[in-house]
This record gives sequence, C-alpha cells and structure tokens, in this order.
Amino acid sequence: MLFSCIFEVYIQTYTVKMKTLIANPKVVSKYNKPALFFILSTLIPWVFWFAAGQISWIEPYQDKYLRMASILACTGLLAPLGVVYWMTDGNRELRRDISKRFFNFKDIKPGYALLTCLIMPFSIMLAMGISLLFGYHPEQFIITGNFTFSSGIFPAWFLLILAPVIEELAWHSYGTDSLRSKFNLFNTSLLFGILWGIWHMPLSMIRDYYQSNLVHEGWIYGVNFLVSMIPFVILMNWLYYKTGRNIMVAIVFHITAGLFNELFAPHPDSKIIQTVLLCILATVVVLRGKKFFFRKAISN
Repeated sequence: MLFSCIFEVYIQTYTVKMKTLIANPKVVSKYNKPALFFILSTLIPWVFWFAAGQISWIEPYQDKYLRMASILACTGLLAPLGVVYWMTDGNRELRRDISKRFFNFKDIKPGYALLTCLIMPFSIMLAMGISLLFGYHPEQFIITGNFTFSSGIFPAWFLLILAPVIEELAWHSYGTDSLRSKFNLFNTSLLFGILWGIWHMPLSMIRDYYQSNLVHEGWIYGVNFLVSMIPFVILMNWLYYKTGRNIMVAIVFHITAGLFNELFAPHPDSKIIQTVLLCILATVVVLRGKKFFFRKAISN
C-alpha cells in the first residue's frame, strides 16, 4: 500500500513532459576534478576519525577524551565542505551556481517534492510491516524518543539533522557533479555509493557512533549499511537531477533516512528488508528512465 502510493506519484510525474533538468551542462562540465575532490574529502576526514577512534577507547573514558574525540570527529565531518570551499575559491561561476542551486525551488515539481519526503519513511515503515510476517515484534512502530547511538558531546539530533546538511553541501555542491562530468548518471551513482561507503568506514571505530554500534550488532548489519548506500544514492541522485540539481532536495532526502530510522525502533533485520525494498524501487526507476541514467557524461 505504501509503495503503491509512491509508484503512483512517480508514474504521474514521469509522464509529464519535462525539459532536461541537468540544468546548464556547460556549468556541470566545469566541476572537472573528481579525483582531487574525493581523495582529499576521504583522506582528510580519515585522519581525524582514526584519531577520534583511538581516543574514544582510552580507559577510563574521561570527559576530556570525550571532548577530544567529539571535536576530531566533527572536524572530519566538516572537511569535505572545506575542500569544496578551497576548490571553488576564486571561481565565481561555480560559487554562483552552488548558491543558486541551494535556493532554487522553481524546478521542484510537487510529485518529486513528495517523493523526497516520503520514500525513506515509507520504506522503513513498510519494512517493519513485512517483518511482522516473520514474527518480529510490533513494538518497532513505537516512537521511543531514544537514540541507538551517541555523538559524544553533541546531541544525537546533531548527526541526524546537521550532519546530512554538512555532508550534502559538499557531496551535491561539487562531488556528484564532478563525477557526472565524467560518467553517466548510473555509473556516477554506483561510484559515489562505493566511495561514500569507504568514506564512512573509520566511523565504525569511534565508540558509540552509529556505524560502531552496527558492527557490534553483527557483521551482516555493517554490510547492509554499505550495500544500502547504492540504491539510496541512485534514488537521491535521480531526485537531485530531476529537480534541477537542487541541493536542498538531497539534504531533505538524506535527513529523512536517518531521522525516521531513529524515530521508530526498527529491528536491525527490518533495515535489511528496507534495503531490499530500496533496491527494488531503484531498479524500477532506472529501468523506466534508461535514457536519463545512461546518457553520456556531461563533458562528452
């Protein structure tokens, strides 16, 4: 029922004649240094996160170590945004393009706005509903008000709300377009999903962080987290380009993913079911939009 609503909205919006919303391909082609961006945006956070991980496991875990680990982790989170600032320094065209895309709402069709807000919460609720058929407890639907992780000296909502904002201001201001300038959208999404998974890996070493807790719950849940990024990125990039490269769309989509998984109390196995559902939806979206996903790189 929930996914049928999503497909209905999708079919309606897909049949509407639309101009190509990649929006000024000449500008996209100028985001032309993906290797430099992703190397710096991965290695710099890793340095801070490996240090944070080491400090977070010092016993006894005193407040000073908690503060140090938290500050290092936050600095790593901010690093990709700093890389964007450095790489666009002095380039007024790119700075203007990024600013325009952050505040651009005219290219957002109502159907895509609805999908942006509903895909992730609907998918986790449907996954929990399916899990009931296998004997899992209905208490998953209870809004507990508790979080399954901590973020050091920062409140948990910091990672749920502000972290997606900080991340997407980097990934969808420069990162995604830099890959799109070299590859088609499908390959861009696959490559970014892999790179994003690698980017997250050191977070599994920081005490009580979400990724660390996943690893302690079982290796399969850590693997599921990495696998889930592929359909997640495909859907996010589909919405991003269908709305004129709108950065706010990517931010909202990212926020709903973490927020609703914490708002409810899904069993870890329900998150695996959610990944399967997202894979199915992503496959349908790609098959129905082959030209959109497989057209040549912008720079070609």
